[in-house]
Amino acid sequence: MSGEPPFRLGVETHEGLAALVRAIREEADGKALRKDLAKNMRDALRPGAEQAKGSIMGMASSGRSSTAPALRSAIARKIRPEVKLGGRWSGARVKAFKTKNIRGFPNAPKRTNRASGWRHPVWGDRENWVQQRGKLEWFDRAFRGREALYKAAVEQAMEEMARRIADRAG
Repeated sequence: MSGEPPFRLGVETHEGLAALVRAIREEADGKALRKDLAKNMRDALRPGAEQAKGSIMGMASSGRSSTAPALRSAIARKIRPEVKLGGRWSGARVKAFKTKNIRGFPNAPKRTNRASGWRHPVWGDRENWVQQRGKLEWFDRAFRGREALYKAAVEQAMEEMARRIADRAG
């Protein structure tokens, strides 16, 4: 890996997206056009997010009933497509956000995905710690082999918006 976090699948910034965002800003209803573009790009990535959610829900569970919130479903709720247009970063990606209030485990999406897993104290015993592993690369495997499909879908949404703007001008 090249230092990138494993929790993003993105269409990186390129001249086409920057030019499209500039053209949208120049339109009278640019805010509505930006909103439509962002929605269409998120919709293009939604199947990938659903695949990732299904993958984490397939992680083995100890089956113990407790009063603590369910970890797998909490992680699944935090997976969603994200689109940013303009600013420091422009593009579209599927991201697993932190699980802030789940069992004091904010980095659950990241830790359950990695091979080394995570350490935590044994329930009710602060002195004994155990090493636990999740489902190895559950997030990464959800997208493997489908990257080009999602990239093409996002680029299609960008093309449709560019065509929509061009049709107005012409």
